[in-house]
Amino acid sequence: MEFMTGVAKKDTLEISEILSADYEGKNIKVQGAIHTIRDMGEVAFIVLRKREGLVQCVYEEGKSRFDIQDLKEADTVEVEGTVKMEDRAPNGFELRLDTVKILSEPAEAMPLQISKWKMNTSLDAKLNNRAIALRNIRERAVFRIQEGITRGFRDFLYGQGFTEIHTPKLGAKSAEGGANLFKLEYFHRPAILQQSPQFYKQMMVGVFDRVFETAPVFRAEKHNTKRHLNEYTSLDFEMGYIDGFEDIMAMETGFLQYTMKLLETSYARELKILGLTLPKVDQIPCVRFKEAKELVSKKYDRKIRNPYDLEPEEELLIGQYFKEECGADFVFVTHYPSKKRPFYAMDDPEDETFTLSFDLLYKGLEITTGGQRIHDYNKLMEKIQKRGMETEGMEHYLSAFKHGMPPHGGLGIGLERLTMQLIGEENVREATLFPRDLSRLEP
Repeated sequence: MEFMTGVAKKDTLEISEILSADYEGKNIKVQGAIHTIRDMGEVAFIVLRKREGLVQCVYEEGKSRFDIQDLKEADTVEVEGTVKMEDRAPNGFELRLDTVKILSEPAEAMPLQISKWKMNTSLDAKLNNRAIALRNIRERAVFRIQEGITRGFRDFLYGQGFTEIHTPKLGAKSAEGGANLFKLEYFHRPAILQQSPQFYKQMMVGVFDRVFETAPVFRAEKHNTKRHLNEYTSLDFEMGYIDGFEDIMAMETGFLQYTMKLLETSYARELKILGLTLPKVDQIPCVRFKEAKELVSKKYDRKIRNPYDLEPEEELLIGQYFKEECGADFVFVTHYPSKKRPFYAMDDPEDETFTLSFDLLYKGLEITTGGQRIHDYNKLMEKIQKRGMETEGMEHYLSAFKHGMPPHGGLGIGLERLTMQLIGEENVREATLFPRDLSRLEP
C-alpha cells in the first residue's frame, strides 16, 4: 500500500529557484516548451517557455549529445545542462545543453507566430486561437497583471475583516431588473442568469457584516462595443455598519493603493514586459454628478443632453478634466439621479431626486458602481411600491430586511475593464481570457 505524504519534490528547477541560489557551473534539469529555435550552424539557441518566463539554452555541435534537427517549436522537453551567467539572456543566465528528452510533440505547425515580441495579427485571429495566442509572452503578461488585481482585492479585503462568499448564478429574480436578462428553463420553471450577486451579498451583511465575491455576472445586452461584454468578472463587496457611502469609496481607494503596491513589488516583470507605469492612487478626487456634467460642459463647450446619466463621451471628458486639473487618473462621481439607480439605492435625504451612490471612472471609463443601500424594511417596501414593482421572487431577500439589517453599502468592479485601462488597451476583449459577446460563444 502507498500513501501520499505531501507535495512531491522534483529534480527539475524553476527560474526563481535558479536565481535564488548559486548554480553557476552546476549541472541542472529544466522542463519547458520550446518557444523558438535560432539555429546558427555550429551553435543554436533554444528558448524554453516556462510559467515564470523564458530560459535560453545553448546547443553546441560536438558538445551537446543530441541532434538539433530532432527538435521543433512547441515540443515540450526536459533538458539537462550547465548554468552559465549571461547578462544578455532572459533572466540573466543560460543553460549550456548536454541532453534533451522530448516529452511531447505538436501534431501541427503553430497557427500564430507566438515567439514574436508583439504578434502582428488581428484581435479576431488571437481570439480564435486564444489558447495558442496566450503563449506569447506579452499576451500572457496581461493575465498575470489581472491575477495581481484579483489577488490584491482578495488579500486587502481579508485584511479588512471581510468574509469571502460564493453566491448562485442561477436565480428566479434579478437584482438589477430590466430586460437585459439571459432567461432559461430550470426543471420546467423559468429562471435567469444573475446580473449581479447584489441580493445575496446584502443578505450576507446580516450574517458576516463584511462580505466579498469574485465571480462572473451576465448581461444580455445587444450591443457590440469595445467596452461591453455579455459575461464578465465582477469584484463585489458589501459592508455593514457604515456611516455613509463615503466609507465605501474609502475602502475602494484602499484596495487600489494596496493593489498598485502589490503589482509594483510582485509583478514587476510583467509591468516591464508591458511597459506599464502604474497610476497614482494616493488620493482620488470626488465630484457630484450634476457638478461633473456642468464642469465639462463649460470647459469643453459641450451641451448637456441627458440630465439623468453620463454618456460615454461625458465620461471621457470628466476623466480628461480631472487629469488636466488634478493630475488624477481616477475620479469618483457621486450622487447619481435616483431615476437611474436600482430600487435598493438609498436616496439623498437632502434631495431625494439623487442617491447616495457613485461611479468610479478610470481614464474616462466607468469601472465601478456602488453606494449606500436602503437598510430599513419599510422604506425599502415604500420605494418598491413607488416604482410599481412586483415583489414575487424577492421574498427571501426582503425577509432579511424584515428581520433587521445594519446600515450598509457596497460596490461592483468590472475586472476586465479595470485591466483594460491599466494596460492601456482600447478593447475589453484584449483583457478577457475567453470573451463572450454577441458574436462569440467559443472557444
